[in-house]
Amino acid sequence: MPEFDLLVVGGTGVDTIVRVDRLEVPDGDSVYAPPIRDYVAHTGNGVALGAHHLGLRTAFVDFLGDDPQAELILAEYARRGLPFSHLHTPYGTPRAVNLVDAAGRRFSFYDGRHPADLRLPADFYLPHLRQARHVHLSITGPNRDMYEDIRRLGLTSSTDLHDWDGHNPHHLHYAVNSDLVFLSVAGCRGRHEEVMRRILAEGRARLVVATDGADGCHLLTRDEPAPVRHFPALPPAAPVVDTNGAGDAFVTGFLHAWFAGRPAEEAVVSGTVAGAYACTSAGTHTDFISASDLAEGLAGALKGR
Repeated sequence: MPEFDLLVVGGTGVDTIVRVDRLEVPDGDSVYAPPIRDYVAHTGNGVALGAHHLGLRTAFVDFLGDDPQAELILAEYARRGLPFSHLHTPYGTPRAVNLVDAAGRRFSFYDGRHPADLRLPADFYLPHLRQARHVHLSITGPNRDMYEDIRRLGLTSSTDLHDWDGHNPHHLHYAVNSDLVFLSVAGCRGRHEEVMRRILAEGRARLVVATDGADGCHLLTRDEPAPVRHFPALPPAAPVVDTNGAGDAFVTGFLHAWFAGRPAEEAVVSGTVAGAYACTSAGTHTDFISASDLAEGLAGALKGR
């Protein structure tokens, strides 16, 4: 049996969260803001910690710099007991500055400091692959060459394309090589069904999920006939204060149900429950839904359908 249910590859860094009244530049050259905080964050971090908190046996690998951000990340994973392995890169640890408005909406400035040709070497990642059941690849680049080995070892894979516009070839590589594909409607609004169908037509995915914030999400599978199905959002149990990390939480909620053998429709609802929960805490990846709360929320949502 594999040692890990889930191996997450790539996507750790530090977010600096700035809370603002509105997502716009005010007049003048400065403005008072509430305390500005740094959080261990980014997409792979959210999936790995969320899955770990749900009880999935999870491991995480990535590059880190030799800088204070790396020290912050390593201390956080040690505190949480998340198995994490990394290689050093001279380019430093990725960072982002996220503006969050009064309604919890965010806009992110991601520094993308790693060069496009940076790759995790096979002699580093192969021992981790051999211990995993499923691999989630962040779209950060260093894992791009891993798909052949993932398939050779008989593993399944997933990815989150975030706000892909349906055209960028970097994202397309992940879209056509992964078995489960997640994306946000934000980048292809009005064309999301077209983009979802393209992923199934050109790739190997069993299903595609497009999240749509407060409007819920959309599911497309290879089943015949295969209409794009809409699932409404679920109201969170507390006020929405910050949407940072909601998409990553959706992925972990989905995978938790998927690994348990639940059908795609129930896995989508499970993801919706986890995503809604993530919106009720300030900061990026600071609070994760528990397995018991997820089970209760899923049962209640399915009962109400």
